[in-house]
Amino acid sequence: MRKLTYLIASTIDGFITGPDNTAPDFFLHEGDHAQPTRDEFPEIMPTQLRPLLGLEDAPNKHFDTVLQGRSTWEVGVRDGMTNAYQHLRNIVFSRTTTESPDPTVEFVATDPLEHVRKLKQENGMGIWLCGGGKLAATLRPEIDELFIKLHPVVAGAGIPLFDGEFGPEQFDLTDTQVFDSGVVHLTYAKR
Repeated sequence: MRKLTYLIASTIDGFITGPDNTAPDFFLHEGDHAQPTRDEFPEIMPTQLRPLLGLEDAPNKHFDTVLQGRSTWEVGVRDGMTNAYQHLRNIVFSRTTTESPDPTVEFVATDPLEHVRKLKQENGMGIWLCGGGKLAATLRPEIDELFIKLHPVVAGAGIPLFDGEFGPEQFDLTDTQVFDSGVVHLTYAKR
């Protein structure tokens, strides 16, 4: 069975972007954490940036599918990218937009949980949940792993990691990487 991993950058206070859902400019893009992230997860780099990062021909190591909520997808659209991840199967969940403006992006208007349960039964590599907070809250029952790129930033407000109902759930810490930049990579597995 395929694994669903929520791999996301977060502030210390648990926000993945600002309140206006624009591309967050407060995360550290350079530092000793950047290259290890690119080396381990080349597939999370947007297709347009891969040649600039020396990753043009890098194979996907963990994921062959990316999931996004419509608001997360729109961040790329505002920057002129209707499919920021052309090297992955790109699925966008939306109740309001039902037809994709890009034939390489699948829009799904049905129940995200049901759809992900079917995806997990298919053959293939892992599934990357890219964002956002509402979709993460909806898919929380199916999330197998959390990979949090914790940045040394406090935002005060914004879109939280999980924007949904209260319901504590425990995960086991399986790995940590601490960088001089202050970024900490935390990996958790569902109990």
